[in-house]
Amino acid sequence: MTVLVVGASGATGNHLVEQLLLQKHKVKVIVRTPERLPESWRNNNNLQIISASILKLGDQEMKEYCNGCQAIVSCLGHNLTWKGIYGQPRKLVTDATRRLCDAIKANDPEQPVRFILMNTTGNRNRDLNEPISFAQKCVIFLLRFLLPPHLDNEKAADYLRTKIGQNNQFIEWVAVRPDGLMNENEVSDYEIHPSPTRSAIFNAGKVSRINVGHYMANLISDDDLWNTWKGRMPVIYSKDSLD
Repeated sequence: MTVLVVGASGATGNHLVEQLLLQKHKVKVIVRTPERLPESWRNNNNLQIISASILKLGDQEMKEYCNGCQAIVSCLGHNLTWKGIYGQPRKLVTDATRRLCDAIKANDPEQPVRFILMNTTGNRNRDLNEPISFAQKCVIFLLRFLLPPHLDNEKAADYLRTKIGQNNQFIEWVAVRPDGLMNENEVSDYEIHPSPTRSAIFNAGKVSRINVGHYMANLISDDDLWNTWKGRMPVIYSKDSLD
């Protein structure tokens, strides 16, 4: 399978690409700073590195890069700096999701393309009307105004839910919601739930970035796993964080 990954130079995207290569997929990555990528990637015949800013690509370029891909994954996020949080582009994740989906549709694929969006447990799945406490509602309300990346994550998932929907001819999607991300070197046991089992604000769990990468790679490779979660927003926790 050929997989396009955007946000591959990030801490989680890096792990996803490693997992995809271990599973012998052909991988394309679009990155602004290819010099940040591991040296081993440059010598891997299954990896194509495209040096570009995702939102600066023209429609035809985007269409060409998506052509022939059976899966596309967005691990995009905002840098945790003042400019990254409050500067432009404020709708990085949402606009990239929309443009990638437009490119998929423009290619008129014979089979639906699998689109995975890395999201956050701070974003509710409104298809399920997930209950949260009044206090958490207040905090989320403030985050929408104080932290633009949070609203961007919400809008990106909403685009998949409401604009792509459950019966799109060209696109099937999953929005993966990790809880507090941490760094680990090896894959460990993890759990997948349809909704958060704890408060993302007041009682957050944790999950390693490598576990998130492993799960997203398995979604691409495992048809049964994909069919279980497509059109949904699964939450992932490392098991040792649930004690």
